[in-house]
Amino acid sequence: MSVWPRSTRPEADADISVGGVSLTEAADRFGTPVYVLDEQEVRDRCRAYRTAFPEADVVYAAKAFLCRAVAHWVMEEGLGLDVCSAGELELAVTTGFPPEEIVMHGNAKSPEDLSTALRLGVGRIVMDSVSEIARLAAITLAGTRQKVMVRVVPGIAAGGHAKVRTGTDDQKFGLSITDGSAQHAVGRILDQPHLELVGLHCHIGSQVDSVKPYVAAVRRMVGLMARIRDQHGVALPQLNIGGGHAIASRPGEESLDVGVLAGRVRGELEDGCARTGLPVPRLTLEPGRAIVGPAGVVVYRVLTVKRTRQRVFVAVDGGMSDKPRPALYGVRYAPRLIGRPSSAPPRFVTVVGRHCEAGDVLADEVALPGDIHPGDLLAVPAAGAYHLSMASGYNLVGRPPVVAVSGGIARVLVRRESLDDMSRRDVGL
Repeated sequence: MSVWPRSTRPEADADISVGGVSLTEAADRFGTPVYVLDEQEVRDRCRAYRTAFPEADVVYAAKAFLCRAVAHWVMEEGLGLDVCSAGELELAVTTGFPPEEIVMHGNAKSPEDLSTALRLGVGRIVMDSVSEIARLAAITLAGTRQKVMVRVVPGIAAGGHAKVRTGTDDQKFGLSITDGSAQHAVGRILDQPHLELVGLHCHIGSQVDSVKPYVAAVRRMVGLMARIRDQHGVALPQLNIGGGHAIASRPGEESLDVGVLAGRVRGELEDGCARTGLPVPRLTLEPGRAIVGPAGVVVYRVLTVKRTRQRVFVAVDGGMSDKPRPALYGVRYAPRLIGRPSSAPPRFVTVVGRHCEAGDVLADEVALPGDIHPGDLLAVPAAGAYHLSMASGYNLVGRPPVVAVSGGIARVLVRRESLDDMSRRDVGL
């Protein structure tokens, strides 16, 4: 059960438990679809990063999944937070997260994003464009200095899908080394009396399962830091290498080894700084999916089974509104029948959602018992990241609840979205 939370255990009647809680009982108690999040798994993964990178700032990427409880867990485990909007920032700060431990991101920050970041006192704001530098400088109060970083495009292709490769030139994120945009942005910030340039940032992509691209990125970033030192006489004290660490969604897939990553990145950083005569900057990294993704399991109930000439379609009561990544990136998952034993030979089926799109496919050609029928429960692991955080209101199907499990106790973190919730937003005729 390598793709399941480490607390996963087999139970009677082909059920499984996570965090000491039966998934079948969770489905009966909270309804389906239901997202189950193993609190201890999240905490253990936070600790694994702190152990691997004891002298770095580890900040949790809130875009993977954020709610008040998750913000509280990562804060208690000693991590900072990476947010991308005023909404994520307000939720975190009103939960009690120290704003000075928060990094504000975003390729197109709104005026509200920037003003909220200044008002609440975030620790660092990552500049993604030259116009953003001018906008922030204009609203920073006299007598204050806001710490900023420059998001640099290092020219490295890495990631599990073309849509999540953010380290290459000619895409919407960051400022390129190749065309000089990054160097120009550095000069602009250094000319602003209310902005304090504390370092550089890069993010090469998502679902990166190899250490090599990170090592290459560090090498190029150190080279840029050396050129900044030579041109401006400034040795930047921080380097943020982003996140994007791969997890396995199905058995046999590769995940990124955090311990190996730490050793190779630290070695390249120290060697590069020694070669160029730079002081070693303080490292920051931003894991999100790698912390919360493996801690989540979603449970669906089968609604229909339809047999055509070539396929068997198993339709469940959720889909692309709560699990959009298969449609967006072609990600494949491994659903499992739970809650009843079956001796029927397996057959290949396509698990689809309930939404009005032919592309609403959750798992294509996966083996499930041949007697699968309406009313059965399917559990899908590796579901903690980039599912509910990307959820939509398509077909006005309410978003599922999130239930935390730990020590045999289940509690609701985020309640199910009701028709009344959605109707309250529709205010006109």
